[in-house]
Amino acid sequence: MTGAVRESKFGRVGLHAPLAKMVEPVAALQVEPESGRAAPRVPLHCAAMPASAERVFVARGLTKVYRMGDVEVHALRGVDVEIHAGELIVLLGASGSGKSTLLNILGGLDFASGGTAQFRDHDLTTADERALTRYRREHVGFVFQFYNLIPSLTALENVQLVTEIAERPMRADDALGIVGLGNRLDHFPAQLSGGEQQRVAVARAVAKRPDVLLCDEPTGALDYTTGKLVLAAIERVNRELRTTTIVITHNASIAAMAQRVLHLADGRIASEERNPTPARPEDLRW
Repeated sequence: MTGAVRESKFGRVGLHAPLAKMVEPVAALQVEPESGRAAPRVPLHCAAMPASAERVFVARGLTKVYRMGDVEVHALRGVDVEIHAGELIVLLGASGSGKSTLLNILGGLDFASGGTAQFRDHDLTTADERALTRYRREHVGFVFQFYNLIPSLTALENVQLVTEIAERPMRADDALGIVGLGNRLDHFPAQLSGGEQQRVAVARAVAKRPDVLLCDEPTGALDYTTGKLVLAAIERVNRELRTTTIVITHNASIAAMAQRVLHLADGRIASEERNPTPARPEDLRW
């Protein structure tokens, strides 16, 4: 597995690839875009939008094609979607429906093959690698299925690893308090349960005060009880911090906690539904 090595007050710390994407400094990215991409990529200018702006993401005709030799896999087939500030959205669909691909493009982790995707006034589909790195660092928090914690760092230090490079972070202990781990600051990952480790990952994602929180199967590796605790932490971040939140899942029961549910199938948004009264995570059953 490839990764990155970062100098910090904790020494040289090896990061797995997903975590490296979250904390890589902009100045370190001097690589050229991969050859063979059709469209030229230009820097993304991160001008602030007025506080009154309501739409956070707008995608039109979004496509993604993976090519493996002579085989083409169409992961997205013309997706149109809008996400508004403060929403809690669930992307629901079976494996291979395109939900992770859509999330990765909105999060600046992958490039679209066609169509447009914007974060406020930032064009994500023409941005180069350096610009997307700045976008991820300044605006996006990620929570993955696997926790990607540094084993040799405590819960507090794992969160501080991100707050060191954030421009306006909250205190790391406050972030852990939001997810109910204020009494576990000095515990190492091996001393925490799976649910507690995932809540550290949530705290790490929100400690930099991102505009959006993107969660890819955050309960996929957890049992029922601990999964609900993680969902409660995510819901609290959305409710109290008003962080626009998108959660990917194949578990239809989790959709009940969302304000809006987008059903994906075969690379398209097959249907959309709204929950006038979203369920509390502790009331979910599956």
